[in-house]
Amino acid sequence: MLGISKVSADGHNWSMGAYATDYLEKTWPTSYGGRGGSYDAEGGKDAASNKNFIWDMCSVSNISYRTYGEFADDYKPNIPVLKNHFCPFYTSWDESIRDTTRFAQWKRDFDSLLLINQVPQLNTLRFINDHTQGLQNGKPSPNAHVADNDLATGLFIEYLSHSKIWNESVVFILEDDAQNGPDHVDAHRSPLYVAGGFVKRNYIDHTMYSTSSVLKTIELILGLQPMSQYDAGAESLWRCFTDSANSKPFKAVPAQIDLNEVNIAFNKWQKMSESFDFGMEDRVPDAPFNEVLWWYAKGDHAPCPAPVHSAFLKLNSEKEED
Repeated sequence: MLGISKVSADGHNWSMGAYATDYLEKTWPTSYGGRGGSYDAEGGKDAASNKNFIWDMCSVSNISYRTYGEFADDYKPNIPVLKNHFCPFYTSWDESIRDTTRFAQWKRDFDSLLLINQVPQLNTLRFINDHTQGLQNGKPSPNAHVADNDLATGLFIEYLSHSKIWNESVVFILEDDAQNGPDHVDAHRSPLYVAGGFVKRNYIDHTMYSTSSVLKTIELILGLQPMSQYDAGAESLWRCFTDSANSKPFKAVPAQIDLNEVNIAFNKWQKMSESFDFGMEDRVPDAPFNEVLWWYAKGDHAPCPAPVHSAFLKLNSEKEED
């Protein structure tokens, strides 16, 4: 999948609203560059909020909805449309809380709603710990953080697949943005996973989708109107579905990494990590953080590649000599 956004500041708006406001697109670069401004996304400022997010479209169309940590921080909603439509005990951004704990928080809420047949038609849920805390001493190692995130995702799909609403469910798992990391094709690329009763299994779709493709697919399923020209014109994920349900439940793969593993090394990468602010997403500068994680995964012998910011190759216009 090709993400349209550059960073989380506009990525959450794209993921939930199919565009980011002109104010937001023009101010996040100064904020991220340390030249002034603040993180105004996810409902932080009216000027940064879209006219409509997908929850607004649900509201006007009488489609039930609920959010778990997305546009809801400190156990309260960030925007008016989510008032009374959020889980009040779901933890949003706090890397000291495991994603497997967030899964348990969701499960508790889901079970209570399923018992009375009141599971909303649209649910947005956020797991965060694939961000990691670098090599800060005493914090979970990057491997432990990512393994926790993977396990929580697996447990979520497994539990939902055992529920009575599995055949009526579809789950889209995506990053709000690819965030600049080293990629041999383009720094905007990120994976997209789809699961559900009517979703093809053991199937890899090579179609180039965008973030808006996911919204387009959700809108078609729920009968919602598009929010912008981007989701209106996006390619839907119709190739991922089949016309017969597969009720066989999923089984989560146990973690192959010790989730209690913590950083213990003292080196320049650890010292660099100590200077990072992990109190909120994207407060850490991209390039140094990429270097820390690259060193952790690859070692000093493999230089960290620079990110590629265009999916199109620049062709040499000069005629080659014979």
